[in-house]
Amino acid sequence: MIKYYFRTVKDNTIKELAEARTGVWVHVVSPNNDEIQRLVKEFVLDEDIISDAEDFFEVPRLERSQGATYFFTRYPFDEKKEDSDTAPLLIIMGESFVLTLALREVPPLQKLIENKEAVVTTQKAKLFIQIMDAITYSYDAELMRLRKAVHKNRSSLRKIGPREIERLVQYETKLNSMVDALIPTNDWLQHVPKGNYMQLYNDDVEMMEDLEIANSQLVNSARSVLKTIQNIRSGVEAIMSSRLNNSLRILTILTILLMVLKLSFHCTG
Repeated sequence: MIKYYFRTVKDNTIKELAEARTGVWVHVVSPNNDEIQRLVKEFVLDEDIISDAEDFFEVPRLERSQGATYFFTRYPFDEKKEDSDTAPLLIIMGESFVLTLALREVPPLQKLIENKEAVVTTQKAKLFIQIMDAITYSYDAELMRLRKAVHKNRSSLRKIGPREIERLVQYETKLNSMVDALIPTNDWLQHVPKGNYMQLYNDDVEMMEDLEIANSQLVNSARSVLKTIQNIRSGVEAIMSSRLNNSLRILTILTILLMVLKLSFHCTG
């Protein structure tokens, strides 16, 4: 699916176009091979890099080719088919367009598409920052949800059973996926203001720096929650070990008592 969105500073709302024009935002979701070839030809894209975008497990990175810059990142996604808690997104900054390509729907971008947040597609750098900011916000919301769930389990440590432990492992997996996506994304975010990847005005540079700080804070927060999970698991292991030792102690006492009773019966018999 290929859609073209356009809005200038003079427009009241974003609108969908039938075809591309200068200053357009091209949003592509689950493209077929014909659509891929059409995009490569129409926007003079690097076919090898575009083929990388079709890999669901593609890692975040930055590349420059044929006058365009390719930003690979990932966003939180409740994936059913693949063993992953994030999905890939490619953002291409061309001379006269911004193109986003995803293999799944991108819920974080719906606010921009549905005009719930003002977006001007002709201001490419600001559009790029808004896209990345929307993804950062989605990570923040997911992290908040996981933090609440983890702290809920921590408050009832002695009641944790196999089901709760399995849930904690799932949270740990989600958080590790988040960190694995955010760290390389933040690496290339640091290079954007310093390199000739897009035209940035002073306020754009400030917003990029804020975005980098927000991503770094997300990584630190995710690691903090991971540490909490590890502490919970250590606490659970200590409690279970103590319970097991108590059970073994009781069994040992019972075994000794049974042996004494057996010997007593044997002697009196």
